[in-house]
Amino acid sequence: MDIKETENRIVREFELLGDWQERYKYIIKLGDKLEPISDSERVEENLVKGCQSQVWLVAQMKDGKVIFKADSDAAITKGLVSLMVRFYSGREPDVIINTPPLFIDKIGMAKHLSPTRANGLASMIKQMKIYAMAFKSQETLS
Repeated sequence: MDIKETENRIVREFELLGDWQERYKYIIKLGDKLEPISDSERVEENLVKGCQSQVWLVAQMKDGKVIFKADSDAAITKGLVSLMVRFYSGREPDVIINTPPLFIDKIGMAKHLSPTRANGLASMIKQMKIYAMAFKSQETLS
């Protein structure tokens, strides 16, 4: 499934939900399904800077695609990072770098996040793009 199809699917999922109370419950449920990261990955260098909650983000390059794993100590934040992992993981670096997560506005999430959560989400996206740029530059050097 390409990134646009993933985005459309996320938008459709949220459209099926009622109010934001229901949507937050869904976001938390998404976080519960996130594949756990190992204790050895819960280290300072994997923490996303700019998040009020602790968010660990790990990336590796496999077969030309960036694979992300993440976790958080806060339920809603864990759900948000789960959405971003779903959106960007398994994509080529160029796709990650050049595709903004428009679904955030399409589902109205931007209006319903507190300023600290919105800053944290922006930091997660920025870190994912930084990883993609680093992997892309490694490919170019190879």
